[in-house]
Amino acid sequence: MTTSIPLQIIDLHDDGFHPLLEIFLFGKAFIVVLDTGASKTAFDRTELFEANETTDIFATDRVSTGLGTSTMESFTAVISGMFIGDMKIGDFEVAVLDLSTINIAYSQMGHPQVLGVLGGDILMKYQAIIDYGNQLLTLHD
Repeated sequence: MTTSIPLQIIDLHDDGFHPLLEIFLFGKAFIVVLDTGASKTAFDRTELFEANETTDIFATDRVSTGLGTSTMESFTAVISGMFIGDMKIGDFEVAVLDLSTINIAYSQMGHPQVLGVLGGDILMKYQAIIDYGNQLLTLHD
């Protein structure tokens, strides 16, 4: 199975561009940043809790690097029933972090709030092809 998902490329006002896409989780639509530099998919702790209060979030002793800090407290959660386009993503573990600084910055620039980042774990598993010219993400199962 192959699915193509439209990307929305946002301008970070002289600081580059971020591709955004829509995913469906818990029966709701969310926006995530497509982040090839993120080794693991990560969701914002507050946004994830607001989306589904029953999601089990577990503390971890891992230290999350990047995002401007090396001391960020890290949690994990197992996510099931996520859809990217028509593709159902099987149960997978995500990092759960405080990504509020991203949403604050996006809000100041007039961009939408995001649930988190779609990282290399999903992109690799589903053999992602990112087409900036046509603003499409294609996944293969």
